[in-house]
Amino acid sequence: MVFKTAIVAALVGAARGMVGDGCSYEGSGQIVGNHVGKAVPAPSSSPTAYSPGSNSSEHACGVCSSGSYLPPYLSNNPMAGGYPWGGLTSNNSNPLGGFMAPDTGVTRSYDWYIRRAIGSPDGVQKEMILVNDMFPGPAIEANWGDWIEVTVRNEITEPDEGTAIHWHGFLMTRTPEQDGVPGVTQCPIASGSTLTYRFQATLYGTSWWHSHYSAQYSGGAFGPMVVYGPSNVDYDIDVGSILLSDHYHSDYFTVVEQVMQVVPIVGGQPNIPAIIPVSDNNLINGMGDFDCSTITDDTPCIPNAPLAEFKFEAGKMHRLRLINAGSEGIQKFSIDGHELLVIANDFTEVIPYTTKIVTLAIGQRTDVIVQGLANGKGSYWMRSTMTSCAATSQPNAKAIVHYDDSGFKPNTTAWTDDTDPCANDDLEITQPWYPITPTDSPETTVTVTISAKINGTGHFVWTMDGSSFRANYNAPTLLLSNAGNNSYPFDPQWNVYNFGSNSSVRFIFLNKSPAPHPMHIHGHTMFILNEGVGEWDGTIINPENPQRRDVQQLVTGGFLVSQIDMDNPGVWPFHCHISWHVSGGLYINVMERPDDIAKFQFGPEVVQTCRDWAQFTNTEVPNQIDSGE
Repeated sequence: MVFKTAIVAALVGAARGMVGDGCSYEGSGQIVGNHVGKAVPAPSSSPTAYSPGSNSSEHACGVCSSGSYLPPYLSNNPMAGGYPWGGLTSNNSNPLGGFMAPDTGVTRSYDWYIRRAIGSPDGVQKEMILVNDMFPGPAIEANWGDWIEVTVRNEITEPDEGTAIHWHGFLMTRTPEQDGVPGVTQCPIASGSTLTYRFQATLYGTSWWHSHYSAQYSGGAFGPMVVYGPSNVDYDIDVGSILLSDHYHSDYFTVVEQVMQVVPIVGGQPNIPAIIPVSDNNLINGMGDFDCSTITDDTPCIPNAPLAEFKFEAGKMHRLRLINAGSEGIQKFSIDGHELLVIANDFTEVIPYTTKIVTLAIGQRTDVIVQGLANGKGSYWMRSTMTSCAATSQPNAKAIVHYDDSGFKPNTTAWTDDTDPCANDDLEITQPWYPITPTDSPETTVTVTISAKINGTGHFVWTMDGSSFRANYNAPTLLLSNAGNNSYPFDPQWNVYNFGSNSSVRFIFLNKSPAPHPMHIHGHTMFILNEGVGEWDGTIINPENPQRRDVQQLVTGGFLVSQIDMDNPGVWPFHCHISWHVSGGLYINVMERPDDIAKFQFGPEVVQTCRDWAQFTNTEVPNQIDSGE
């Protein structure tokens, strides 16, 4: 009980203190230059495994457009049955909850610092917040069942800022305090302080990490994660992670200030468009070009910024790990002249299906197999386009796929896009590879209405059941629950839904707001029972084996029905993943099995982080103008 006593003491003290390609940039306001695009060298016909060093990945650039292809697995593991995960396959291991994951006994260690820097991903200079001075940030790689350990040093100064890193899509089974959400699972890491995260890779596939402190990741603090594991489809080459991200030339806090300003009144009416940020560009692996002639002030702009490039081999099967790591814009990904075989959505392998265009909402991942053309020659455009659902002045991102070293830009034609501009692929075709049937009689069903309003101070906020979320960095909900405090009558803005010991919960989200929302749950892979426009009629799509993922698009004027098995004690955020909507409070906390939360013995680093934050906030007041997430 010593740690629980210390947690309570630290929280009390904190409360008193309240008042891409891996391009490197130098911190402290110095600009180092622009991206240098490189073609990927052709691999051997049979890629071999490699062993990264203990403190960094050999693919620390995060993406393969600037280095080698990814291996089939990391080799410095015990090899039971020829693989680090032994005899487990996509067919014989239930992925739900992560309880069938192997425990390899191997720890993958990473050492990071996060600080301000000046960069120009598309040629336009801007202030960024970067990890290890890289954009996108460093990659994390592990085998299924490995432990991941990341030491994060907060070097954000001038002004000082807290930070916290979230490991998107990871279940955090038995380690809920490692989820990286300030004000919920931890106190923020104070400027000048360090925190080491440690958690197990209980799922395999493609994901990403990002700051969860305010909209900090919109300033550049994000990167890819790859967990090697079994595959339901054979392929020859793992091209690696391909991050798609809308891009703002203003620094992230300036955009938050726009979003959270008092709504201007024009002609007696609120001018809502004035608070909606518009992205300036669209990037693939942190790279893109921008028309410098459109710059209307003295911001430095380097024309003809290079694009990301990828090398394909004729006839070979290429795996691409797509990630929408943006702030607001839904993405439509395609490669001219090539069809895409979808094999996974988020951390869930699916029965493969073929498409020409893949839709990714914010936070979603899709793994695809692309077969190289039989007589492939020359170059083709890789495209990611934001749709009419995005607020952007430049929606089109391009990269180059080469079959040879011609160096010429492509002259190819995009596929005709007849997909819904604001919705994910039809649930009828997105069935998981490993079938799981959810209970048709969940213990609890809750309906949550999403809306928006201008509050009493004139600010536009998003609400869930009428309440707009705001975090208290000094009093993380999980730590309070661990200490026995599960009732917050004076803090309704924490939006805590305490489900007690319920075994399963069904959520029915009704979107009465004027925008779509990519809904993301922490700590779970949820069943997606149905979604669409209008009211739910009670039907379930593929009831014996519905789609499972951790982010699902909720369309404007529509509904989303999801369900989770309550087998992972913790406090788990359930929120829209659009940065500016989270800033405005579109967020709830799912409290799961509080009696079991009370049994956790959190480590001393949890207490120390809150003590450091308490000391920091005793002398400095965090400039929390949004929800904090």
